[in-house]
Amino acid sequence: LDGTAVEASVRTTHARLAELLAHEHASLALAQRCSAVAAPAPLFSALLNYRHNTAAVATATDDSLVGVEWLGGEERTNYPLSLSVDDFGEALGLTAQVVEPISADRICGYMQRALEQLAEALERAPSTPVRELEILPADERAYLLEELNRTASAYPSDLCIHELFEAQVRRVPDAVAVVHEEERLSYGELNARAN
Repeated sequence: LDGTAVEASVRTTHARLAELLAHEHASLALAQRCSAVAAPAPLFSALLNYRHNTAAVATATDDSLVGVEWLGGEERTNYPLSLSVDDFGEALGLTAQVVEPISADRICGYMQRALEQLAEALERAPSTPVRELEILPADERAYLLEELNRTASAYPSDLCIHELFEAQVRRVPDAVAVVHEEERLSYGELNARAN
């Protein structure tokens, strides 16, 4: 992302999507021939679906639904990541289908935060560069930056690094200490070379 403002980015995205409408009924075979994606790589690995649900859902009082009972339904997809944005007119809903180990809740959290930030920027500061939007929810940011990076560990701080290494050599001389390409050196071998 460059320094393009939020408002300009939204307008550009809208224009590009409008241009794509001319191709929405193109066959998959045609899309594959026109793409630069080499077979057998998939042409698409994710799906973003925007669904207009502003029309009121038919009710049981509708003549067309008399005697009809809803039994249920289930969505399926071949994409590893599928995200649907449901437009209810006054609100948006998010639904994600993902393969493990990806979390659908996390994907929806990312999208919800991005949409909130985009809407706020459009309303209050449309010249804000898109790259400055905070797209990570606070709990996700804490998880990524703090939890996953929690690497602190207790060690004898009164010893120098070479003394700690020598202690490791005495404790497990045959354990692998260094790997470079195909070569592996144990703590004992490394210590012998260093000496």
